[in-house]
Amino acid sequence: MRRVTKLATAVAATATLALTATACGESSTESSDGKKTKGVGLAFDVGGRDDHSFNEAAARGTDKAEKELGVKTKEMTAGNNETEETREQRLTSLAKAGYNPVIGVGFNYGKSVNKVAKDFPDTTFGVVDEQSHAKNVVGMTFAENESSYLVGVAAAKKTKSKKVSFIGGVDNALIQKFEAGYVKGVKDTDPKIKIEVDYLYKESDEGFNAPDRAKNMAKGMLARGNDVIYTAAGQSGAGSIEQISKKKGAWAIGVDSDQYRQKGLEKYKDVILTSSVKNVDVAVFELIKSVKEGKPLKGNQTFSLKEDGVSVATSGGYIDDIMDDINKAKKDITAGKVDVPTRP
Repeated sequence: MRRVTKLATAVAATATLALTATACGESSTESSDGKKTKGVGLAFDVGGRDDHSFNEAAARGTDKAEKELGVKTKEMTAGNNETEETREQRLTSLAKAGYNPVIGVGFNYGKSVNKVAKDFPDTTFGVVDEQSHAKNVVGMTFAENESSYLVGVAAAKKTKSKKVSFIGGVDNALIQKFEAGYVKGVKDTDPKIKIEVDYLYKESDEGFNAPDRAKNMAKGMLARGNDVIYTAAGQSGAGSIEQISKKKGAWAIGVDSDQYRQKGLEKYKDVILTSSVKNVDVAVFELIKSVKEGKPLKGNQTFSLKEDGVSVATSGGYIDDIMDDINKAKKDITAGKVDVPTRP
């Protein structure tokens, strides 16, 4: 598996077939190898661009590409519990229309991206949170367990009740990485702290688009004395954060994006302790740039703590007093002294 070595530099420098076009012009751009392309085809997971989390991070990558590289973007958004066939149709429509690269945001696109890509060998496809199984597919995966470990350290340091909790959107292998890292970080910091773990759904991807359900789950956790709640559930996390804002002394931990800085969550920012950030925007931008330059990335790209592929948000200054603890944990992880699990 290839490891992206230039990511830190890049970071520093920086249901249905419903269409949402950010730049719907039919004009084509030309890559440095002379090939015409209409721009980038971006297929969002459920929740779409404005989920204040995962999809929005990917959108920042295309926004940057539009501004700095002059490319156009066509966006399409998934619906709840849609079929593989629907995802395949969405990706096929983008490839047939001449978009290159075509990027699926989220593990749900893993099978469909790798399947459709074989029918369009001259198009570069990307998939976030899944592996590449075709020559022209770039798999972009992240060490979410590592950044989750760090916010676990923060939770352990900031809890007053010695009770913290985790809400996952869907009980699958990907979200379990967030849980595993968080629990390990809490326990390594203070083994006496009690941790409550629950998931919005066992299988349905509706768990990433169910803010009311997350709100109710957070309400119950707060009632049971949990005063720090980490929610890894896409758009559902907004519901959890809203509920936490009603409890004096409680903290929310955001995910994927720096949720303190999300405009849609601005009125709740005083309770957002930190966020476990994965730089999907950087991964997406680097893929687009590589295609634009005529040297498309290939295979699997991994983004870990070592390359700043994942990080911890410091917005608000709420964890400034414990940064020594967090930085030590980061150093121990990157040096291999701490092995962060990927399964609970």
